[in-house]
Amino acid sequence: MVIQVIGKHMDVTEAIKAHAEKKASKLPKHFDRVQAIVIRLEQDPKGKGFHCEVICDVEKHADFIGNSHQPDLYNAIDEAVEKVDRQLGQYKDKLKGG
Repeated sequence: MVIQVIGKHMDVTEAIKAHAEKKASKLPKHFDRVQAIVIRLEQDPKGKGFHCEVICDVEKHADFIGNSHQPDLYNAIDEAVEKVDRQLGQYKDKLKGG
């Protein structure tokens, strides 16, 4: 599984990348058909916060996408990953017939 962290209008430091990869690495624990995860980070042009988009590529299904806009970059990453995690959980339950 590949995890990419991409920054737009900002530099992605090692600390940011490590945090994002740590959070995203938990997604396959809930659903083992995850093939790739792309995390796009963007700083607002006027410096009023950060936008995070997590795109989770899953085998035999459309991508799961979670978006978050927060004043703190780390909170934006956490919230977006939680949204994708929730979507994966619901999809897994649906597959099980629950």
